[in-house]
Amino acid sequence: MSVLGLILARGGLKGIASKNIKNLCGKPLIAWSIEIAQNADSVEKVVVSTDDEEIAEIAQKYGAEVPFLRPAELAQDDTPSMPPVLHALEQLPKFEMILLLQPTSPLRTTTDIDGIFKMCQERKAPAAVSICESSKHPNWMFSCGNDGTLSPFTDNPIAMRRQDLDKIYTLNGSLYLAKTDWIQDNRSFLSPETVGYLMPPERSLDIDTMFEWSLVEFLMSKNL
Repeated sequence: MSVLGLILARGGLKGIASKNIKNLCGKPLIAWSIEIAQNADSVEKVVVSTDDEEIAEIAQKYGAEVPFLRPAELAQDDTPSMPPVLHALEQLPKFEMILLLQPTSPLRTTTDIDGIFKMCQERKAPAAVSICESSKHPNWMFSCGNDGTLSPFTDNPIAMRRQDLDKIYTLNGSLYLAKTDWIQDNRSFLSPETVGYLMPPERSLDIDTMFEWSLVEFLMSKNL
C-alpha cells in the first residue's frame, strides 16, 4: 500500500525555542525523523507540513518534500494535530495510508516504522498507534486537596506491590498510522478498532522540556 510519512513541524514554539530545528547531536531535531522515515521500506514519501519557511528549507535539505506551507490558522498554539493531518491529505490525496511522525520523538527506528505497518496489515486494523508500558500506575495516583490531604485517583484498591498491578500502557507519541479514507471519516487515530504497537521505553521518549532534551541527547551520545 502507498504510505505517506507526514511530519508536523510548526514554527514559533514556546517551550523550547525553535525546537524543531534546534541542533541535537549534530543535526536539527526534525532531521532525525525525516531520515528514519526515508530509510523505512514501508514509507513511499516523506512530507513536512509547516508554516515556517526556515523549517521548510531545512526539511528539504534533509530530503523531505514540502509541497505546501500550512495556513496560519492551522499553526496556532492551540491547534490540535488532526486538522493539519486532514489538510495534508487534501493536498496529497493519492495515498492509501498515512503515518504521522512527531519530530519530538527522535529515538524511533526503521524497525519501529516497518513494524507498526506490518502489525496493522497482519491484524487487518484500520489504524495503529505506538505505545509503551507505563511506569506509573493509576492505582498509585492521588489528587491533592487544598489542605494537602490525598484522595485516591481511582476507585480501585491501592496495591501495595507492583507485582499485584496489571500492566498498563500509554501513547508514546512516536507513530500514528491509519488508512486515509478511514481517518478522514473517523477524524482521529484512536477508536475501538485501533491497535497498539509496543515500543521499549528507551525509544519512547518525547521531547517537551529541556530535561527531556538533555536525556535524549545523553542516550544518543551513548548509542543507547
